[in-house]
Amino acid sequence: MTTMQSIRHILLYTGISASLLFTGCKSVLDIKPQGNYTSDNYWRNQDQAIDGITGIYNVLLEEDFTGFNEFVFDNCSDDQVRGGDHDFDSQIEDFTYDATSPSVNFGWRWKYELINRANAALVNIPRITNIDAAIKSRCLGEAAFLRAFAYWRLLLIYGEAPIITEDDFLKTNYIKPKATSDQLRQQIEKDLQAAAEQLPEKYDDVNSGRVSKGAAWALLCKLYMEWGKLDQAIVAGNKVITNANYALTANYADNFLQATSNTSEMLFAVQTTDLTKSDFITYHAPRKWSGWSFFYPVKGLVDEFEPGDPRKSICIMAPGDKIDIGTSIETVTPDLSWTGYHYRKFCSWKTTGGLNYSVKTPLLRTADIYLLVAEAKIRLNGPGAGDAEIMAIRRRASATLPPVANAGMKALMHERRVELCGENERQQDLLRWDKAKLIDIVTINQQPKLSYDGTEVTRGGAPRKFSRPKHYYFPLPQSDIDRSKGVLVQNPLY
Repeated sequence: MTTMQSIRHILLYTGISASLLFTGCKSVLDIKPQGNYTSDNYWRNQDQAIDGITGIYNVLLEEDFTGFNEFVFDNCSDDQVRGGDHDFDSQIEDFTYDATSPSVNFGWRWKYELINRANAALVNIPRITNIDAAIKSRCLGEAAFLRAFAYWRLLLIYGEAPIITEDDFLKTNYIKPKATSDQLRQQIEKDLQAAAEQLPEKYDDVNSGRVSKGAAWALLCKLYMEWGKLDQAIVAGNKVITNANYALTANYADNFLQATSNTSEMLFAVQTTDLTKSDFITYHAPRKWSGWSFFYPVKGLVDEFEPGDPRKSICIMAPGDKIDIGTSIETVTPDLSWTGYHYRKFCSWKTTGGLNYSVKTPLLRTADIYLLVAEAKIRLNGPGAGDAEIMAIRRRASATLPPVANAGMKALMHERRVELCGENERQQDLLRWDKAKLIDIVTINQQPKLSYDGTEVTRGGAPRKFSRPKHYYFPLPQSDIDRSKGVLVQNPLY
């Protein structure tokens, strides 16, 4: 089995951790065993180490994790409205959620499943002797990175959450109070620093799709930006943007095409095929053309693109556009969504018909890091300090886009919005900028979301009331608080 085949293989792995529950019964890690492996008969050799790491990646395929639910949180932003038939997602969009809201609960369990599998690897792989030293180091680095990613998402969404480490794994100590935001940040930093030491700088084609040093440095950059450590964000980010292994692709569209979506700049993406598919594309594609129509861009986002910016047609389906759905060329009509728009960049069809699930789900790109470095420089040194990084992104998009000079935060915010549209970054950007008093998120949310014709979107478009600091984070799932019998305490203001 090649490594790419291994990445795509749904490993019968969860039996290793099925008894390692978070609260002792039906809880965040209560995953039904699918195999007969235990810690006593697994983790014996190199093949099992590699397959065990694959079992961690496989969690990313889950519908209630990066397959769908993580992207629901960007409905809070000013870029999109919810579609589909999950009426409860309206609670996320209009800030009326509480600790029992389904979308608040869904992803919690899978983040801890990712952490649990990573802990199993970090405990057991060091004991394996029948393994190549470089592969052993790589596997440990992958486990550390993937654990850090789970804690990163917990930090962004909940702010505070329990930290479960190798020692807890060994002691089956899963009933723990939540850690503070700073404690989560310190854990993420520690894991990413370890991953950056252990991971290779690049992979051959056979191993394409595994995380590298670049992914660890990039996530460190994002962590330091969220943490307000701008100097450190620049140091970590420069390790990515000055390294040819993580270069921007020549063409923006290559990041979202089936044949090329594992580009040099795709630092971390969910590896999918028609056999091991994620629901990500299904949720984005129009219902009329084999999808479920759950995420609709709004007019404000579409209008943000400058005239002549080719990213607009790559990212957005608008009324009148011609779309190749494999078996025919179809025309986008306004009734395909509540706003008239869809995200085109996440949709692909096979020539034989049906959605093409081989397009990867982007989770972390070099372009993001260019713009974070630019932001950090502008905030530290003033307008113009990030011009080189912003221009690298604009030049890649099109040589005809007007150059920026002496760019400040307004130009930076524009570039992030169009470059990363739909990639689950907008709301986190708004929150970071509001906390730094660079924008007023309350005022932004008081504006209606508009459809293609300038009218207020009938579902999800009404002005919303954002309450700071309450809505900086979501509540912890009430069911897990109840099961912890008082150990786990709810976030403030919920």
